[in-house]
Amino acid sequence: MVDLLLGLQWGDEGKGKIVDVLTKDYDIIARFQGGPNAGHTLEFDGIKHVLHTIPSGIFHKNAINVVGNGVVIDPVIFKKELDNLDKFNIDIISKLLISRKAHLILPTHRLLDAASEASKGKAKIGSTLKGIGPTYMDKTGRNGMRVGDLEFENWKDKYRALADKHEELLGFHNVDIEYDLDELETEFFEGIATLKKLTFIDSEQYIFDAMASNKKILAEGAQGSLLDIDFGTYPFVTSSNTTAAGACTGLGVAPGKIGKVLGIFKAYTTRVGSGPFPTELFDEDGETMGRVGNEFGATTGRPRRCGWLDLVALKYAVQINGVTELMMMKADVLSGFDTIKVCTAYNYKGEQIQHLPYNIEEDNVNPVYTEMKGWAKDLTKMTSADELPEALQNYIIYLEKELNVPIKIVSVGPDRTQTIFR
Repeated sequence: MVDLLLGLQWGDEGKGKIVDVLTKDYDIIARFQGGPNAGHTLEFDGIKHVLHTIPSGIFHKNAINVVGNGVVIDPVIFKKELDNLDKFNIDIISKLLISRKAHLILPTHRLLDAASEASKGKAKIGSTLKGIGPTYMDKTGRNGMRVGDLEFENWKDKYRALADKHEELLGFHNVDIEYDLDELETEFFEGIATLKKLTFIDSEQYIFDAMASNKKILAEGAQGSLLDIDFGTYPFVTSSNTTAAGACTGLGVAPGKIGKVLGIFKAYTTRVGSGPFPTELFDEDGETMGRVGNEFGATTGRPRRCGWLDLVALKYAVQINGVTELMMMKADVLSGFDTIKVCTAYNYKGEQIQHLPYNIEEDNVNPVYTEMKGWAKDLTKMTSADELPEALQNYIIYLEKELNVPIKIVSVGPDRTQTIFR
């Protein structure tokens, strides 16, 4: 069986930390979708680590880390990640395995991303400009270049043909993008040389054999459920399936082989980039959440928009993923608020609803809040559930009742030790 770990909001929920905490119980950690637009932050031993493509179990000696077929890889960023791991004496060759079916992000994919976003003007979607969208477009258009292609002598010919096609497409966006392709390609080919030193596998067979040997596998999602290409707040979404179904297609795991589905959410809500956000705060409360929670994108550095917990959206994410256990992150950030608000319904076109409608733009949706008593205690040094203040315990119990799923972990700080099991 394969357990899944998924974000239930608009990303940045703290998946990297929880994977790091749970890896001791697993033999294999596998990424199944997304690319280097993800930023998984881990903190331990006084050091902060940010991973973009490499699975978050890489710092544990017991676990093999697999980059699955549903992932898109930028060799340039991947090389930088590997370079940052050099000082930790990790046996990368045996501990990090790459699916031959994973697609490669070319320098010209990044240029197309930038041109596409620039051409949208005020309607831009807030892309991280990492080339993710154009790479997935090539994948679905059956034009893409995959890791397995690097094992053939003519891979540079395939690269050249695709890059030339991309340069022709740049003209259709009618925007000026300055670039030096020779410089970009030098960096790209250096990344390819590093990538080719790693172990390539037929990852679906590897996972199948691991299950047959009763290995414990954790599939690690990137981004969040509300950014899913099908079920997210389209078009302000990512280009892959971030929900549970994405693990099946992104690793080659049959639906019947999925075990626990672990859903991660913040005690409040954040969003990076453009797109609707019904509970977004523009007042002192929102500023406090952002400042105390250090809400800046791990990949882009962009400030995250902050707001109260949206229970309507969270219920939706729990339902479409079949979540069996919940983990609540950043409970410590809400310490000090006299009142905690939870959005329990929307006023939608004159009607009060409790489900996520097709369109949640502010013209259509106004949040309906339930208020609860806040807590003032510092949670960051607490180590057991019994120590949590009564108001927080009431908040947790209320959410469990509304979501009908147990909250098994409460995070009270960024370090791996600041994790309370219930």
